[in-house]
Amino acid sequence: MIKGLGGFGDMAKMMKAAKDMQDRMQQMQASLDSITVTGESGAGLVRATATAKGELTALEIDPSIFVPSEKEVVEDLILAAIKDAQRKAQDRMQSEMARVSQELGLPTDMKLPF
Repeated sequence: MIKGLGGFGDMAKMMKAAKDMQDRMQQMQASLDSITVTGESGAGLVRATATAKGELTALEIDPSIFVPSEKEVVEDLILAAIKDAQRKAQDRMQSEMARVSQELGLPTDMKLPF
């Protein structure tokens, strides 16, 4: 038995913890593709669906808003719904990262590299 290894045992623990954290972050990143959020505007006349990573996956437009004279209003509603979905996606990603950080015993306000 070798004595006097000092901090090498602590280093091994630290490396294992770092590996565990990396694995959890990869799992969380993969799950963000399956989490969806929906943004809307015009009291639900336009709905945009995105993944938690912010990738737009669907756009629903109520046909009642297709009036040629209201073209600019429709464009504004579409943009507003997309921006709402993107904001919700960002919020969801941050809450997922905070949850994983907390589970790993890290400060929830710690900025992770994602």
